[in-house]
Amino acid sequence: MNVDEEVERLKEEIQRLGQIQSDGSYKVTFGVLFNDDRCANIFEALVGTLRAAKKRKVVAYDGELLLQGVHDNVEIILKATTPAAAAQSSN
Repeated sequence: MNVDEEVERLKEEIQRLGQIQSDGSYKVTFGVLFNDDRCANIFEALVGTLRAAKKRKVVAYDGELLLQGVHDNVEIILKATTPAAAAQSSN
């Protein structure tokens, strides 16, 4: 799986595990993602996938490197996708 595919899978998992917000974004804590069995089976390096998604401005969270235990309560926000942004990315 390449990085773009992993970021897409990460978006799906955040939507599955997270809570939708009033602005259309999703919020989940790092601990929930890290400790989920399905995520553990999908992502060999969850932290690396999160960093790649952050660089692509798909997700937002405080800090650079998330560590299990220490950062379990850090909120990861999957940014809301607007129809215009979705149409532009498919071109």
